[in-house]
Amino acid sequence: MTRATAVRAVLAVAVLLVSVFITLTMSPRLGLDLQGGTRIVLQARDTATVEADRETTDRTLEVLRQRIDSLGVSEPTLTRSGEDRIIVELPDVQDPRQAAEVIGRTAQLTFHAVEGPGTEKPEEKAPDGEPSDGKAPDGEPSDGKAPKPDTVPDPDRLTLPDEQGRLLALGEPRLSGAGVEDAKAAFDAQGGAGWAVSLEFRKGAGQDWKKLTGEAACHPAGDDRRRVAIVLDEKVISSPQVDPSVGCRAGLPSGATQITGSFSADEARDLALLVKGGALPVPVEIVEQRTVGPTLGAAAIDASAQAALIGAAATALFITVVYRLFGALAAVALGAYGVISYAALVALGVTLTLPGLAGFVLAIGMAVDANVLVFERAREECADRPKRSLRSALTTGFQKAWSAVADSNATTLIAAGLLFFLGSGPVKGFGVTLAIGVAASMFSALVIARALTEIAANSRFVGDYRNVNGIARPGAVRTWLVRKDPKLFRNPARWLVVSAALVAVAVAGIVVRGVDLGVEFTGGRLVEYSTSRPVDVETARDSIAAAGFGDAEVTTAGDGDLSVRTGKLDNDGEHALRTALAEEGGETTKVRDELIGPSLGDELRRNALIALGVAVAVQLAYLAVRFRWTFAVASVVAMAHDVILVVGAFAWLGRPVDGIFLAALLTVIGYSVNDSVVVFDRVRELWGANRRTPLDTIARRAVLQTVPRTVNTGMGALFILVALAVLGGDSLADFALALLIGIVVGTWSSVFTAVPGALALERSAKAPPPPAPGKRKGTPRGKARATRRDPLDNGARV
Repeated sequence: MTRATAVRAVLAVAVLLVSVFITLTMSPRLGLDLQGGTRIVLQARDTATVEADRETTDRTLEVLRQRIDSLGVSEPTLTRSGEDRIIVELPDVQDPRQAAEVIGRTAQLTFHAVEGPGTEKPEEKAPDGEPSDGKAPDGEPSDGKAPKPDTVPDPDRLTLPDEQGRLLALGEPRLSGAGVEDAKAAFDAQGGAGWAVSLEFRKGAGQDWKKLTGEAACHPAGDDRRRVAIVLDEKVISSPQVDPSVGCRAGLPSGATQITGSFSADEARDLALLVKGGALPVPVEIVEQRTVGPTLGAAAIDASAQAALIGAAATALFITVVYRLFGALAAVALGAYGVISYAALVALGVTLTLPGLAGFVLAIGMAVDANVLVFERAREECADRPKRSLRSALTTGFQKAWSAVADSNATTLIAAGLLFFLGSGPVKGFGVTLAIGVAASMFSALVIARALTEIAANSRFVGDYRNVNGIARPGAVRTWLVRKDPKLFRNPARWLVVSAALVAVAVAGIVVRGVDLGVEFTGGRLVEYSTSRPVDVETARDSIAAAGFGDAEVTTAGDGDLSVRTGKLDNDGEHALRTALAEEGGETTKVRDELIGPSLGDELRRNALIALGVAVAVQLAYLAVRFRWTFAVASVVAMAHDVILVVGAFAWLGRPVDGIFLAALLTVIGYSVNDSVVVFDRVRELWGANRRTPLDTIARRAVLQTVPRTVNTGMGALFILVALAVLGGDSLADFALALLIGIVVGTWSSVFTAVPGALALERSAKAPPPPAPGKRKGTPRGKARATRRDPLDNGARV
């Protein structure tokens, strides 16, 4: 065993021991879509006096935190998102009405001058047909007295009932709850005022309060205009008179303000809580609301675990059959990858969401990619030099596969980064999980699998029995392709015509059938119900229409569940809808509930298009730096081809396009570019070593040499995705279906779209062929860099 192998083995054991310890001692942090609960996104809105910026949103968040904490919700989470959004997560809260009650009133607390007694609007009629403003039908006051000119308010002014129900005409808001520093309920035993509420204002607001009370003090005692109204959510919670001792224009200083009255202890504390805890600096609006029942999350975890076990077992069996002993060692490394990536997720405190869980399962199938690349390279070395030692061939395989491994994983990391920065909600978790999976798979392949295979390669038994190790002889697929030697690119244009025809079919589906955008992109509400008695769709639709929801779309979901999609629907309306279903289906349980405001739907739809555009631009830039521009453009064309085919397939199948679909689509982009990178990396290598050979011949050789890698890697991912599609239920089936289609078309396009496209572009390109593998740019001819010495060669010569 060499020193390098020993270091890798020690490092692998150390990381595995730490990972096992973390796995056994720490629990994962589950998102609400897995543990059940309600997630609400609040959008802070500007007012005439306050801007909804980072500072005011943070103060609003703290106010909401006080309200929720005081009601004892179990482990609530409140975080600011961006400049003006607040994400509230309430585990175990299943009723959005309850969630709204937990958050409390969301309107702004304001302080108003009272301009006199108010009257109801003239157009509002009393039940007996008389005007509701207190006048007789002939227009005269009903009591026979003429109103005083200064007590008849402008009908456009705000009119609200006070605590006793008397209408008051209020002026414009003079200050908001953002100016309240503190409000305390205290018993004034010394002054004999009983329970009172003391107010303290912030510096600037204190001056506004002093001016407001000073103006009110200019009116005589007992006049309504000597009162100040404190309004919360268009409800007067207090309208105290300014004390007669306060002089006109003098006003009340902040620290000396006290609201007195015939308060009980509870009333005083409630008022203080409303003034302080209800003082949202800015109004907020619910733009997104998601509720997931605990059974749905538990079912998703069970299904993902089963899919992971079945898919991983199938993948391990497959690579063992193909690569025999070394394949079995790679399967051991694959198991180690699962432990390491899971431990990393737990240790970093990553919230595991449903898309993230699917990403974790998917990464297991894709983790064999690097091992397959190395083993196929080692097979080539053994085929070219049959008498070469197994250890030497394996080492060369790792060296030559490194550039393809690095580039393919870099493109996947780009896709993961786009998911995190441009995705929303649970989709971000998928990006994080995918990125951690890439890092863990690199460690698994380049450290653990390499240490295991190098130790095995040093065994005389493994070296002597060439059918045992799995890389000493070429695989069946490669042998068949070499024997047939198909002339794939004699006429590359025909493959481009086939790809264009497939794109035309996909576009026809998009145009004819249309894309069924999910509620996440259109706005509205989607609720899934489970009933104790079977209810068919027509019966459910009739019951819902009879309850006043005629525009609702009703479909089946899951095992006999019902999915209802509507436009604008508040929580009370959802409760009425559920009640209507219960009349036919008995006990009706809400399984899933998604509410997306129209503004957020537009934003998510716009961000999805931006994400796709950025993905194309970033991948093009990376490939242009790493490869020739012709290869970069051809890869991006193949990537666009794959995206259109996946979207078109979903259009023809009538499947919804939502945020999870977007995550799958960006993953397809990374996978498509990954496949193209492997092919073009081989084209670059072969072309540099055979500069006079026609490019179409070089491309044919490169494709034939890399097809086994593409097929074997794709099979690993397909095993996982089929298991997810069969076992994952509705929540994961569409995700798995999109990736299944994407992997199939991505495998096709990397060979029959990207390569013919590059050949067509190279005909008009004037750039010289790439340099030979041993040369650097600018190195004089004939002075190529010395070839790296075989690790087993000590340099001695005879």
